[in-house]
Amino acid sequence: TEGTVFRILTKAEGLMGADVLLELVFHLPVNYPSCLPGISVHSEHLTRAQSVTVKEKLLKQAENLLSEPMVHELVLWIQQNLRHVLNQPETGSGSEKCTSATGMTVDDGLWLTLLHLDHMRAKTKYIKTIEKWASDLKLTGKLMFVGKIILILLQGDRSNIKEYLLLQKTSKVDVDSSGKKCKEKMISVLFETKVQTEHKRFLAFEVKEYSSLDALQKEFETAGLKKLFSEFVLGLV
Repeated sequence: TEGTVFRILTKAEGLMGADVLLELVFHLPVNYPSCLPGISVHSEHLTRAQSVTVKEKLLKQAENLLSEPMVHELVLWIQQNLRHVLNQPETGSGSEKCTSATGMTVDDGLWLTLLHLDHMRAKTKYIKTIEKWASDLKLTGKLMFVGKIILILLQGDRSNIKEYLLLQKTSKVDVDSSGKKCKEKMISVLFETKVQTEHKRFLAFEVKEYSSLDALQKEFETAGLKKLFSEFVLGLV
């Protein structure tokens, strides 16, 4: 029902003729290819702004390929054109809006999402990764620990929250019981909504540990999320 997400690792010639390693994540909605895929671009060799530019150029190229399978074409295109794209940086908004099967358009704007993580084995590294993603995607909110419960409350642009979820599901962020790096398979989206007037606007992303469920409840109430707590968090206890 949510389509398919996969990741392609490739390289292309960047500025000065040096190879640039690219990680391209594609989210193909159920009605792909009559609808544009979601695309995110990551590379240690590119700045955040350059990654956004590459993503926008790929989406622009994808518009010319609507109604036909396009992922292979897009990968080939960026392999051949990365240097040119980086030479002519352009800012604008890529068209990621898409009409879903229900006829509703994906809405942008400030959104709020509550996620539940089952566990963290490599806690320190995992927390740093989440903080970096939130910073890169300009997301605010909280990573919250109380007992064995781990919650992530994110606030920001809906497309950025979707990109965060792509990263969370496709990157090796934790270790398994034998200590090998593994992807996060035990994450669930408890709730998402457009930010309402009664909801507090978070100014930063912070990590907090709570001594009790009551302390966590007060945090939710202060943020104008009392109903969210009673409907979704209490059921996890």
